[in-house]
Amino acid sequence: MTESTLITPKGLESLVDSEPCVLIDTRDGDSYAAGHLPGAVNMHDIFTYLATSSSEGMQELSEKFAAEFGAAGLSGEETAVIYEQSMNTGFGQSCRGFFLLKFLGYPKVKVLHGGYEAWVAEGMPVSTEPVTPTPKTFPVTDTGHSLMLDVADMQAAIGDDAIVKLDVRDVDEWIAESSSPYGKDFCPRKGRLPGAKWIEWYRLMKPSAEGPMFKSRDEILAECATAGISAKTPVYIYCFKGARASNTFLALKEAGIEDVRIYFGSWNEWSRDPSLPIEEGLPF
Repeated sequence: MTESTLITPKGLESLVDSEPCVLIDTRDGDSYAAGHLPGAVNMHDIFTYLATSSSEGMQELSEKFAAEFGAAGLSGEETAVIYEQSMNTGFGQSCRGFFLLKFLGYPKVKVLHGGYEAWVAEGMPVSTEPVTPTPKTFPVTDTGHSLMLDVADMQAAIGDDAIVKLDVRDVDEWIAESSSPYGKDFCPRKGRLPGAKWIEWYRLMKPSAEGPMFKSRDEILAECATAGISAKTPVYIYCFKGARASNTFLALKEAGIEDVRIYFGSWNEWSRDPSLPIEEGLPF
């Protein structure tokens, strides 16, 4: 069985003691300053950066984050550990960091399961000290490029019923009442990709004493079955800008879904091209 990407607070404590790690806090600067994991660096634009799937957009994305991850101290020898406030308060931003690192081919990545809230709930130490990392040369490879989909890939997938186009946005976006979490009219069009299936990203998590956590493998597979997804089904995920899609990506991979990819440009890109088809209104 593939080793889990998710790590508990106690597991992280042991990992930091046994091997070099770079801890990356994806929250906003004020939250980071108020308290963070000791030694963690702050990279909030893991969440805020809006990408397009054109070759130019992907090159810009790669260059930007290779430079930032290198500046954070990642050389390929260290394990990157990404976290957010909790698994559902940052729209999946820690998982977005995980996906970006996998896209760039980074070999060792963990996500703190439950995020900062789980860390605090376990009584683990926190710090308000700023961190100045030692920059390293980040090792970019193309081993993860197949995980990233572009507009052409999604256009082709619309005509292929064997591929599930999975929309994981909030319900108001799915039924075309809102265009984005940034506001109802942030994007020029509201709707969804033709033929898309829907699993609202929250459904893959459940409450715990340490905050929201991913459901078990069997529970996630049961949720996936409602959208016609089995372990062998190719799944192309989208949301608004790739954060909630990344949260879902990790959940599905943890559950053993073999072929999962993300259309990272998502609705923010698709909706801005009037030549691309959409479905509007209630999905009945």
